[in-house]
Amino acid sequence: MEEQLVKYLIDNKLTITTAESCTGGMISSSLVNVPGASWVLNEAHITYANEAKMKILGVKKKTLDTYGAVSEETAYEMAEGAAKIADADCAIAVTGVAGPDGGTKDKPVGTVYAGFYIKGKIVVERYNFDGDRYEVRRQTADKTINRLYELLV
Repeated sequence: MEEQLVKYLIDNKLTITTAESCTGGMISSSLVNVPGASWVLNEAHITYANEAKMKILGVKKKTLDTYGAVSEETAYEMAEGAAKIADADCAIAVTGVAGPDGGTKDKPVGTVYAGFYIKGKIVVERYNFDGDRYEVRRQTADKTINRLYELLV
């Protein structure tokens, strides 16, 4: 699917950036695997720590304190901040609990929030994936690339 997304972005002269927490760069790495990705991807951000989310993406401390790093609100601010600092038309931002630890009753392991920025509009979705740490991360990357393509077309 990353091939289709990159082709669509190139054909429509759109740029993309990423802001990744739980995936640690898997989304941007998937995009970079596609020849021609350099036409649409100028920069990508791995903001694993809350401090990085605030310093790089402009996520508000109040948002993190009130809702937590794994939340709809944080994913929204990550997507918005990434697009702004990269001056990109589109952004994928993800924050979640990849496991094996860190899950709670409300946010069990496999919970991921994804923010999609498209030309000033932001959509945030919650996903619940199964599997080990790698599988949660891989499913997140695959799902968000597919979902951005669906939102665009």
